[in-house]
Amino acid sequence: LDSVVLFMIIFLWTPAHFWALALFKMKDYGAVGVPMMPNVAGIPSTKRQIAAYAVLTAVTGVIPTVTGLASIGYGLFAGGLGIVFVLCSIAVWRMADGDEKMVPAKKLFAYSIFYLFAIFSALLVDHYIASFAQFFGGAA
Repeated sequence: LDSVVLFMIIFLWTPAHFWALALFKMKDYGAVGVPMMPNVAGIPSTKRQIAAYAVLTAVTGVIPTVTGLASIGYGLFAGGLGIVFVLCSIAVWRMADGDEKMVPAKKLFAYSIFYLFAIFSALLVDHYIASFAQFFGGAA
């Protein structure tokens, strides 16, 4: 189950990450004929789906605490990261369709990279803290 949860974090994270990139690189993808979501389904649909996947990613990010893979401390940290991820996606959703600068999409793209790094780093740190505590006879 733990491996499925870790897979799902990455799987659900991917659309919000790449579609944010696709929004601000839409003209480039269109010019070379790459069928990315904004070019195929339109900007409004892409923004809605980014928000939906961000929510799913945020929820999935805390599941390791529910399954016992990680501690409550990890869950709180992951929950905070997930809230910011969702807020960034809401900023993209509210972004005007004609916005050429697409600053919210760029911020979401950058934050999504940090989010994935932080989630998996936190899992690693949480694991080592638990192992260290167990080694010295404490409960983790």
